[in-house]
Amino acid sequence: MTVRVVLADDQPLVRSGLRVLMADQPDLEVVGEACDGAEAVRLAEEVRPDVVVMDIRMPGMDGIEATRLITTGPGTARVLVLTTFDEDEHVHGALRAGASGFVVKDMALDDLLTAVRVVAAGDALISPGVTRRLIADFVGRAAGPERAPRPVEGITGREREVLTLVGRGHSNTEIARDLFITVATAKSHVSRLLTKLGARDRIQLVITAYDMGLVTPPR
Repeated sequence: MTVRVVLADDQPLVRSGLRVLMADQPDLEVVGEACDGAEAVRLAEEVRPDVVVMDIRMPGMDGIEATRLITTGPGTARVLVLTTFDEDEHVHGALRAGASGFVVKDMALDDLLTAVRVVAAGDALISPGVTRRLIADFVGRAAGPERAPRPVEGITGREREVLTLVGRGHSNTEIARDLFITVATAKSHVSRLLTKLGARDRIQLVITAYDMGLVTPPR
Protein backbone atom coordinates (compact mmCIF):
# COMPACT_ATOMS: atom_id res chain seq x y z
CA MET A 1 0.00 0.00 0.00
CA THR A 2 1.33 3.42 -0.99
CA VAL A 3 1.02 6.29 1.48
CA ARG A 4 -0.07 9.47 -0.29
CA VAL A 5 1.58 12.57 1.21
CA VAL A 6 1.06 16.31 0.92
CA LEU A 7 3.94 18.55 2.02
CA ALA A 8 2.99 21.91 3.52
CA ASP A 9 5.85 24.31 4.24
CA ASP A 10 6.51 27.88 3.15
CA GLN A 11 10.17 27.11 2.49
CA PRO A 12 10.71 25.60 -1.00
CA LEU A 13 14.01 24.04 0.06
CA VAL A 14 12.32 22.13 2.88
CA ARG A 15 9.60 20.83 0.57
CA SER A 16 12.17 19.91 -2.06
CA GLY A 17 14.29 18.02 0.46
CA LEU A 18 11.31 16.09 1.78
CA ARG A 19 10.12 15.30 -1.75
CA VAL A 20 13.53 13.93 -2.75
CA LEU A 21 13.72 11.93 0.48
CA MET A 22 10.34 10.31 -0.08
CA ALA A 23 10.92 9.71 -3.79
CA ASP A 24 13.34 6.93 -2.85
CA GLN A 25 10.69 5.15 -0.76
CA PRO A 26 8.51 2.71 -2.74
CA ASP A 27 5.68 2.98 -0.22
CA LEU A 28 5.55 6.82 -0.08
CA GLU A 29 4.27 9.16 -2.79
CA VAL A 30 4.20 12.96 -2.65
CA VAL A 31 0.92 13.96 -4.31
CA GLY A 32 1.00 17.68 -3.61
CA GLU A 33 2.91 20.62 -2.12
CA ALA A 34 1.54 23.67 -0.33
CA CYS A 35 3.26 26.92 0.62
CA ASP A 36 0.65 27.94 3.20
CA GLY A 37 -2.20 26.57 5.28
CA ALA A 38 -4.98 27.53 2.90
CA GLU A 39 -3.34 25.67 0.05
CA ALA A 40 -2.78 22.65 2.30
CA VAL A 41 -6.50 22.56 3.10
CA ARG A 42 -7.39 22.83 -0.57
CA LEU A 43 -5.01 20.03 -1.54
CA ALA A 44 -6.29 17.80 1.26
CA GLU A 45 -9.78 18.13 -0.20
CA GLU A 46 -8.71 17.73 -3.82
CA VAL A 47 -6.15 14.91 -3.76
CA ARG A 48 -7.26 13.16 -0.55
CA PRO A 49 -3.81 12.28 0.86
CA ASP A 50 -3.25 9.88 3.72
CA VAL A 51 -0.87 12.23 5.55
CA VAL A 52 -0.21 15.97 5.45
CA VAL A 53 3.25 16.90 6.72
CA MET A 54 2.46 20.34 8.12
CA ASP A 55 4.72 23.21 9.10
CA ILE A 56 3.29 25.39 11.87
CA ARG A 57 4.61 28.82 10.94
CA MET A 58 3.38 29.79 7.48
CA PRO A 59 2.08 33.08 6.04
CA GLY A 60 -1.66 33.65 5.90
CA MET A 61 -3.38 30.63 7.38
CA ASP A 62 -0.94 28.91 9.73
CA GLY A 63 -0.47 25.19 10.25
CA ILE A 64 -2.66 25.03 13.34
CA GLU A 65 -5.79 26.38 11.64
CA ALA A 66 -5.07 24.27 8.57
CA THR A 67 -4.75 21.20 10.78
CA ARG A 68 -8.11 21.92 12.39
CA LEU A 69 -9.84 22.33 9.05
CA ILE A 70 -8.27 19.19 7.59
CA THR A 71 -8.98 16.93 10.57
CA THR A 72 -12.60 18.09 10.83
CA GLY A 73 -13.17 18.09 7.08
CA PRO A 74 -14.64 15.42 4.83
CA GLY A 75 -11.38 13.62 4.13
CA THR A 76 -9.45 11.11 6.20
CA ALA A 77 -6.03 12.75 6.04
CA ARG A 78 -3.96 12.74 9.21
CA VAL A 79 -1.60 15.57 10.04
CA LEU A 80 2.03 15.18 11.05
CA VAL A 81 3.28 18.51 12.37
CA LEU A 82 6.78 19.84 11.71
CA THR A 83 8.06 21.71 14.73
CA THR A 84 11.13 22.86 16.61
CA PHE A 85 11.87 22.55 20.30
CA ASP A 86 11.15 26.24 20.91
CA GLU A 87 7.57 26.11 19.57
CA ASP A 88 5.76 24.49 22.51
CA GLU A 89 2.93 27.01 22.48
CA HIS A 90 2.26 26.31 18.82
CA VAL A 91 2.35 22.56 19.34
CA HIS A 92 -0.20 22.90 22.14
CA GLY A 93 -2.59 24.45 19.65
CA ALA A 94 -1.91 21.71 17.11
CA LEU A 95 -2.78 19.08 19.71
CA ARG A 96 -6.26 20.49 20.11
CA ALA A 97 -6.55 20.97 16.35
CA GLY A 98 -6.26 17.22 15.83
CA ALA A 99 -2.64 16.59 14.85
CA SER A 100 -1.66 12.93 15.01
CA GLY A 101 2.02 13.45 15.66
CA PHE A 102 5.00 15.75 15.79
CA VAL A 103 8.46 15.65 14.29
CA VAL A 104 11.32 18.06 14.81
CA LYS A 105 12.94 19.45 11.70
CA ASP A 106 16.43 18.31 12.66
CA MET A 107 15.49 14.71 13.43
CA ALA A 108 17.11 11.77 11.61
CA LEU A 109 15.68 11.27 8.14
CA ASP A 110 14.83 7.62 8.78
CA ASP A 111 12.87 8.67 11.86
CA LEU A 112 10.89 11.17 9.81
CA LEU A 113 9.96 8.49 7.29
CA THR A 114 8.94 6.19 10.12
CA ALA A 115 6.78 8.95 11.58
CA VAL A 116 4.90 9.35 8.29
CA ARG A 117 4.24 5.62 8.15
CA VAL A 118 3.15 5.44 11.79
CA VAL A 119 0.64 8.26 11.36
CA ALA A 120 -0.62 6.83 8.05
CA ALA A 121 -1.27 3.50 9.77
CA GLY A 122 -3.70 5.22 12.12
CA ASP A 123 -1.45 5.36 15.16
CA ALA A 124 -0.06 8.49 16.73
CA LEU A 125 3.51 9.48 17.29
CA ILE A 126 3.70 9.84 21.07
CA SER A 127 7.39 9.06 21.23
CA PRO A 128 10.00 10.28 21.89
CA GLY A 129 9.30 11.71 25.30
CA VAL A 130 9.16 15.30 24.04
CA THR A 131 5.62 14.71 22.80
CA ARG A 132 4.42 13.35 26.15
CA ARG A 133 6.04 16.36 27.83
CA LEU A 134 4.19 18.73 25.55
CA ILE A 135 0.87 17.01 26.15
CA ALA A 136 1.35 16.95 29.91
CA ASP A 137 2.41 20.58 29.99
CA PHE A 138 -0.49 21.69 27.81
CA VAL A 139 -3.19 19.80 29.67
CA GLY A 140 -1.75 20.87 33.02
CA ARG A 141 -1.93 24.54 32.01
CA ALA A 142 -5.39 24.25 30.51
CA ALA A 143 -6.93 22.47 33.47
CA GLY A 144 -5.32 24.44 36.28
CA PRO A 145 -4.00 23.21 39.63
CA GLU A 146 -7.41 22.40 41.10
CA ARG A 147 -8.38 19.92 38.41
CA ALA A 148 -10.02 16.82 39.89
CA PRO A 149 -10.58 13.45 38.19
CA ARG A 150 -13.86 13.14 36.36
CA PRO A 151 -15.66 9.90 35.54
CA VAL A 152 -15.20 8.46 32.07
CA GLU A 153 -18.60 7.37 30.86
CA GLY A 154 -19.23 4.21 28.89
CA ILE A 155 -15.98 2.34 29.44
CA THR A 156 -15.21 -0.69 31.58
CA GLY A 157 -12.82 -0.81 34.51
CA ARG A 158 -10.25 -2.63 32.39
CA GLU A 159 -10.56 -0.05 29.62
CA ARG A 160 -10.04 2.67 32.21
CA GLU A 161 -6.79 0.97 33.24
CA VAL A 162 -5.72 0.77 29.61
CA LEU A 163 -6.59 4.44 29.04
CA THR A 164 -4.48 5.40 32.04
CA LEU A 165 -1.48 3.52 30.66
CA VAL A 166 -1.98 5.01 27.19
CA GLY A 167 -1.96 8.41 28.88
CA ARG A 168 1.40 7.58 30.39
CA GLY A 169 2.76 6.93 26.91
CA HIS A 170 2.84 3.13 27.14
CA SER A 171 2.90 1.04 23.99
CA ASN A 172 0.59 -1.94 23.51
CA THR A 173 3.45 -4.23 24.50
CA GLU A 174 4.01 -2.30 27.73
CA ILE A 175 0.28 -2.28 28.49
CA ALA A 176 0.13 -6.05 27.99
CA ARG A 177 3.08 -6.51 30.34
CA ASP A 178 1.68 -4.28 33.07
CA LEU A 179 -1.84 -5.76 32.97
CA PHE A 180 -0.75 -9.37 32.38
CA ILE A 181 -2.68 -9.67 29.13
CA THR A 182 -1.66 -10.45 25.55
CA VAL A 183 -0.54 -7.76 23.14
CA ALA A 184 -3.52 -8.62 20.93
CA THR A 185 -5.88 -8.04 23.86
CA ALA A 186 -4.20 -4.72 24.68
CA LYS A 187 -4.58 -3.65 21.07
CA SER A 188 -8.25 -4.66 21.15
CA HIS A 189 -8.85 -2.56 24.27
CA VAL A 190 -7.19 0.46 22.65
CA SER A 191 -9.32 0.02 19.52
CA ARG A 192 -12.51 -0.08 21.58
CA LEU A 193 -11.45 3.04 23.48
CA LEU A 194 -10.91 4.87 20.20
CA THR A 195 -14.43 3.95 19.13
CA LYS A 196 -16.17 4.60 22.45
CA LEU A 197 -14.48 7.94 23.08
CA GLY A 198 -14.71 9.13 19.49
CA ALA A 199 -10.94 9.62 19.40
CA ARG A 200 -9.23 9.99 16.05
CA ASP A 201 -6.06 8.27 17.18
CA ARG A 202 -3.89 7.36 20.13
CA ILE A 203 -2.68 10.88 20.81
CA GLN A 204 -6.25 11.97 21.46
CA LEU A 205 -6.56 9.15 23.96
CA VAL A 206 -3.52 10.57 25.74
CA ILE A 207 -5.18 13.97 25.91
CA THR A 208 -8.40 12.39 27.19
CA ALA A 209 -6.51 10.57 29.93
CA TYR A 210 -5.10 13.90 31.13
CA ASP A 211 -8.42 15.69 30.73
CA MET A 212 -10.18 13.06 32.82
CA GLY A 213 -7.55 13.23 35.56
CA LEU A 214 -6.41 9.64 35.01
CA VAL A 215 -2.87 10.90 34.51
CA THR A 216 -1.40 13.97 36.15
CA PRO A 217 1.19 16.27 34.59
CA PRO A 218 4.72 15.91 35.97
CA ARG A 219 5.75 18.59 38.44
